[in-house]
Amino acid sequence: MASSLWFLCLGFSLLASGARGATPRKPVDVPFGRGYVPTWAFDHIKYFNGGSEIQLSLDKYTGTGFQSKGSYLFGHFSMQIKMVPGDSAGTVTAFYLSSQNSEHDEIDFEFLGNRTGQPYILQTNVFTGGKGNKEQRIYLWFDPTKDYHSYSVLWNLYQIVFFVDDVPIRVFKNSKDLGVKFPFDQPMKIYSSLWNAEDWATRGGIEKTDWAKAPFVASYKSFHIDGCEASVNAKFCESQGKRWWDQKEFQDLDTAQFRRLRWVREKFTIYNYCTDRVRLPSVPPECQRDRDI
Repeated sequence: MASSLWFLCLGFSLLASGARGATPRKPVDVPFGRGYVPTWAFDHIKYFNGGSEIQLSLDKYTGTGFQSKGSYLFGHFSMQIKMVPGDSAGTVTAFYLSSQNSEHDEIDFEFLGNRTGQPYILQTNVFTGGKGNKEQRIYLWFDPTKDYHSYSVLWNLYQIVFFVDDVPIRVFKNSKDLGVKFPFDQPMKIYSSLWNAEDWATRGGIEKTDWAKAPFVASYKSFHIDGCEASVNAKFCESQGKRWWDQKEFQDLDTAQFRRLRWVREKFTIYNYCTDRVRLPSVPPECQRDRDI
């Protein structure tokens, strides 16, 4: 069953059909050092091709990570990642945006490793005002360890969209009119890390990290940042309404994108907090809007 997830002909034919619609503009590839700096365990980051490609490594002593030099209030952010191959159980490769205070906002990609032959799980989450618990989990329709794939966030005043290779896998709409907080006034830095989370990452912590397989290595390239840069104290974007990701065509998904999102939900979604009545007896208000997507 797991192997069939890698190659679904139906999925690829659907992705190839129809107009591209209002997909994000082609990211501009820049070297790592132009927009990012290491944050910890500097010796666990290796640089290749003049800094245009890097590798993060995790061993039994430490993982490592990096962050953007600037903070951003809205924008489009992406990087290409090749996940830890082979037996990656217990490891987490993270790519996320986060503000820097106790009531922080956060937009998360978390790639949960697995035993050899089992598919990666991609978990997404959104924190607003310091509160998360908005997890969704999917299987990917390809093996993310075999080649680079693009993972992107589009964030504006109207929506947050998670993309995998330009396919929208999740949308979090601005639902302030329903009493739901939305990230709009806290600039965020961009982070990525490779770390050990064997207490929860794989089958709820049942599968532990096999350190005999270390070091675990994730590879990165194409470090794209196109956002409204601001100090961490800024409350608004001075160029609001003037950037491409602020335009009307990016305030919602188009028809082709809606179709792709439904395909992901129908074929690959394995958990959605909106439908978890054990954990959340009452449907969160933003989930009614999510159902209409």
